[in-house]
Amino acid sequence: MRLEPVTGDDPRDILRALKSALHGAGPALGLGLVSALPGEVRPGTAVVVTTSGSTGIPKSVILSRDALTASALATADRVGEGAWLLALPASYVAGMQVLVRSIVADREPAILSGSFTPQSFAAVALMMASSERGIRVPTFTSLVPAQLTKLLDAAEHDTAVLAALRSFETILVGGQALPPLTLERAETAGARIVRTYGSTETSGGCVYDGTPLRGVSVRIVAGEVQLAGPTLAEGYLGDPDATDAVFRHDGGTRWYLTGDAGILEDGVLRVRGRIDNVIVSGGVNVSLDRVERVVRGIPGLEAAVVVGVPDDRWGEASIVVVPRGEALRRSESVQLEEARHAVADEIGPHARPTRLVLVDDLATLPSGKPDREAIRAAVVALH
Repeated sequence: MRLEPVTGDDPRDILRALKSALHGAGPALGLGLVSALPGEVRPGTAVVVTTSGSTGIPKSVILSRDALTASALATADRVGEGAWLLALPASYVAGMQVLVRSIVADREPAILSGSFTPQSFAAVALMMASSERGIRVPTFTSLVPAQLTKLLDAAEHDTAVLAALRSFETILVGGQALPPLTLERAETAGARIVRTYGSTETSGGCVYDGTPLRGVSVRIVAGEVQLAGPTLAEGYLGDPDATDAVFRHDGGTRWYLTGDAGILEDGVLRVRGRIDNVIVSGGVNVSLDRVERVVRGIPGLEAAVVVGVPDDRWGEASIVVVPRGEALRRSESVQLEEARHAVADEIGPHARPTRLVLVDDLATLPSGKPDREAIRAAVVALH
């Protein structure tokens, strides 16, 4: 089966190609950095999505028609059927799934074109009102926490934005942890929020408000969240070793090893962060190890430790922590800017640390390595 890359991010182009791929009439759809990958994929493939993954290293995830359809049907089973507004990039799994749900429901999605602003979001959302046989058609959308925060800020003085937030039957929010204060603000504003958890490897969100969707199973093994069910990806295109590393068979069930730490409390999943020292900032995976390596190349920051802390706007953010006794050759603000520029150049602007914190001593483990959890807890306590 042929894999055809889609150039550009026009959601309408992606929607047309996705319809053809899901119906089996056209080639599989390639989203992201797929041009250097094999041009053929196995029958039944609908989409190959290239993602940075939890390690920051690009991987091309193979999603079948069956997996995408199962995800869309399970979402409808949980939140209901209706019309969807696309407010996320269609080239990422969360945005793409808005289109898949629309196709499965045989409805044209509303599409927010251009840059995301609260005003443009409100204008499109408030035009979605429709009815069938005198009954209002419910509307839905999917956002990341940073978008929701922008909308809540604007809604405090813009009645149209507030009305738009309240107009949706459900707003799915995922891509990263939703800060409790943001959830509280949304609920106070009258928005109906459902927090989602999942990844490209699970065809997007597959656990809503801690509860798995229909057909999805969750277990915790050695502190790691593992997922099973019909929404799982086939694996990684052109990388059987990476596929075998995270997709494992156990007793006839195929499990995806997420790399996330979590616990199950009365059947409700609570995710506690990444096992592999990766945070999700603004919906983008950021490897703290990579950031730290870059930061340690800045004069005076050779002993720095980079940790992730909760952030009201971005969900999580990276902080540079350095012993006060180190020979700082410039002011703290100058060094932070040097670190931010270096990280942006090496990794990307999304990975830039937000603060530099001086401490008397860095906590260490018996091995002499930095005790990252103790350092992180100390920084959180300071701020």
